[in-house]
Amino acid sequence: MILVRLPLAITYVARAVLYKALIALILSAGLAQAAPLKLVALGDSLTHGYGLPPEDGFVPQLERWLKGQGQDVTVINMGVSGDTTEGGRARIDWALGGGADAVIVALGGNDLLRGIDPQRSRDNLDAMLGVLSAKGLPVLLAGMQAPLNYGPEFKEAFDGMYPAVAEAHGAILYPSFMEGLITETGTTEDLIQDDGIHPNAKGVALMVESIGPKVLELLARVE
Repeated sequence: MILVRLPLAITYVARAVLYKALIALILSAGLAQAAPLKLVALGDSLTHGYGLPPEDGFVPQLERWLKGQGQDVTVINMGVSGDTTEGGRARIDWALGGGADAVIVALGGNDLLRGIDPQRSRDNLDAMLGVLSAKGLPVLLAGMQAPLNYGPEFKEAFDGMYPAVAEAHGAILYPSFMEGLITETGTTEDLIQDDGIHPNAKGVALMVESIGPKVLELLARVE
């Protein structure tokens, strides 16, 4: 009798162990699926939220907007006021240190203010997107437009670097990060802080509404 029952006992124990392992696997998979996506926003003062209370900056407003669209996502603020494309290139690995499922790159405004050679800025953007592409991360590249006072050749080179780099790396292009601030009348005084450069909370809200659909497209690329 003992020789007959021993295999049955072993079978019951094995089944119990297998059952517990299966339950643990299902639970861990469920927890993994429930974890919010991590969206890194790599940029300058416009991303950082210069001059605004923390809750009114671009990153928190974008996160609230996305959650309002049913997205379970955490937007990570990697904006540094005054940063250039060269600075972004230097800290790209550090910016991803906390993990990322997708990335917004919104740099170039300070390159423009400093009159940096657009080819140099383009090389930096290309290097950053190269790193992100190698990591398999979907990217949204937010561009800027140069004024004509730098001359037509500068403007053509600067404006053109964003679509060229985005196309080269299969990134989503948002041509003008400041697009939401351009009204039908062209007036933006009530959307800008007293420094005449950075958007106020109302202006940021319009920027978020404008870029929002592109960010949803970006998140849809996350596997």
